[in-house]
Amino acid sequence: MNLRPLALTLTLAVTAGGAAVAEDMRMSVTTSFANSGLADVLLPEIRADTGIYVQLLIVGTGQALALGAAGDVDAVFVHSREAEEDWLAAGHGTHRTEIMYNDFVIIGPADDPAGIGDADSALPALTAIAGHEAAFVSRGDDSGTHKMEMALWEEAGIVPESNWYRAVGQGMGAALNIAAGMDAYTLSDRASWLNFANKADLALLFEGDAALFNQYAYLPVNADRHPHVRAEAAARLEEWLTSATARDLIDGYTIAGQQPFTFNADIGD
Repeated sequence: MNLRPLALTLTLAVTAGGAAVAEDMRMSVTTSFANSGLADVLLPEIRADTGIYVQLLIVGTGQALALGAAGDVDAVFVHSREAEEDWLAAGHGTHRTEIMYNDFVIIGPADDPAGIGDADSALPALTAIAGHEAAFVSRGDDSGTHKMEMALWEEAGIVPESNWYRAVGQGMGAALNIAAGMDAYTLSDRASWLNFANKADLALLFEGDAALFNQYAYLPVNADRHPHVRAEAAARLEEWLTSATARDLIDGYTIAGQQPFTFNADIGD
């Protein structure tokens, strides 16, 4: 099975101390991270401070972890803790460092036919969508967002298999576009929603449940299993991602005046 994504983007040739360097590394990252626009802010600073030539492979969390397991990347940056811990337990990586977080939100038609805006938690909101058989778009791609969505359906005791439920097997931007075209509900990370331009008649209808917490973590690939992995570069990148510079950039990044990510307070200088 070919795990390489169709598109490889945000490849940056970098310099350090005014001199060109040949060192590079590959990191698989989630589509939600790329869609947020934060990568465009962080990567030039990583380039300037570390002298690393960075390639981002932008895929869903499941495929990002699979790329790491295959040794096709040097590190993984994703947001599905259970899947990450299973991946580490299988020996694919060395450790897990939590870098930043945001939350998931439920998006839907502004007139909210299922009435989820009145729900007091995420489970009643999803139950209302299913009860009204209101159109719902799922990423259906084994991403961190998809894993969260499926966990919520399971906890609600609902198997979403009816005609109102559409799994599209695509990234967050595509799922939001499809939801906009269908006037449907969907689960999104907050950053992707804020950065989404084609909102049409969609609105943020439900937020604030602690169950929708969304943690992003950095996981270096195990160089003992894959000796070609650039472990030193991955360690230097981790040092940068946990620095005060990263904290200021992550906390200072805004979309339409809103802060989409928060740096983990227990790391950094």
